[in-house]
Amino acid sequence: MSEKSSFLKGKPIRPEPIEAGASVADLVDKTFLAYNAARLREGCRLYVEKMLQEGVTVGMSLTGALTPAGLGRSCLIPLMKMGFVDWIVSTGANLYHDTHFSLGFNLHQGTPFLDDRQLRKEQVIRIYDILFEYDVLLSTDAFYRQVMSLPEFQKVMGTAEFHYRVGKYVRERERALSVEGGSILSVAHEVEVPIFTSSPGDSSIGMNIAALALEGNQLQIDPNVDVNQTAAIVWQARRKGGGSGLFILGGGSPKNFVLQTEPYIQEILGIEDSGHDYFLQITDARPDTGGLSGATPSEAVSWGKVDPDKLPDAVVAYVDSTIALPLITAYAFSRREPREPKRLYGRLEQWTADLRQSFLSSKNSTGKGVNTRD
Repeated sequence: MSEKSSFLKGKPIRPEPIEAGASVADLVDKTFLAYNAARLREGCRLYVEKMLQEGVTVGMSLTGALTPAGLGRSCLIPLMKMGFVDWIVSTGANLYHDTHFSLGFNLHQGTPFLDDRQLRKEQVIRIYDILFEYDVLLSTDAFYRQVMSLPEFQKVMGTAEFHYRVGKYVRERERALSVEGGSILSVAHEVEVPIFTSSPGDSSIGMNIAALALEGNQLQIDPNVDVNQTAAIVWQARRKGGGSGLFILGGGSPKNFVLQTEPYIQEILGIEDSGHDYFLQITDARPDTGGLSGATPSEAVSWGKVDPDKLPDAVVAYVDSTIALPLITAYAFSRREPREPKRLYGRLEQWTADLRQSFLSSKNSTGKGVNTRD
């Protein structure tokens, strides 16, 4: 018999029957053997075995209405507390809707097969199959306007500082209402996970900031702060040798914002680097439409976003995030001990100053300005 082809060196597909009481982690390892199930298994292992090494800094991007479905409380908050997520870029909508829970409001399971005209008459809001009262929005708006009118918010700031400050008041409201479980903002404040919003005007939070500005409120969000602070986090992660890992849920602006940190460091600031070390994406977007949401890690290599030498440590699973995230979370909790939270928020100012100094030194030594080529 001729020697077996090198393409046939993979483990045989011969799973044991699933038994009652099987753990999520064992289910993933033993039965997710092909197609996107296999990609999800590879993603689970990448996250646990490499991205959650002690020295690696893990950034996460959040798109899609994940928090109204309860994934903030079930997955994201536990991941932050376990030290499995170090910094986050989220849509404003995910943070806004997560605040509903902290204010004691309920979102209800429903069905997508309803008459939306009747829902409008009864002042019921629908997010696919999630239903809640219109007053939930009005009350959450009122909470944010009250907080943002406080003296400490009357200045220019980045979104990490804004969310950190808001998180303190969200936590106070939770305690006053005896709300258990916390929220993304309150827990991020507690463990000092910086949270950025790449499009701060594109949410109800941003709209309330804009409305207050019409009344003379001095709060302004400066996106330049966010660009520099996110780049500083990645630059520090890379220069200290531990590496930078990205856990991308969906696509959109938050995905670009976590990835653009490397082109900013290399292309714009002229600081030598080679890209993120680990890339795990959960998406339902196709790559052939040309949109960033479906762009693959190999394409990201051409932009300098992902280290080409680390490309094998990149996984894309084409799965709904509401399915994948609970599975990955449960897998990580079964297979990895907690990490001490890195508490990056308190380091942002110094790290940004360090990045600025490195940029100025590189610029002066080469005589080049921003965005120049050899």
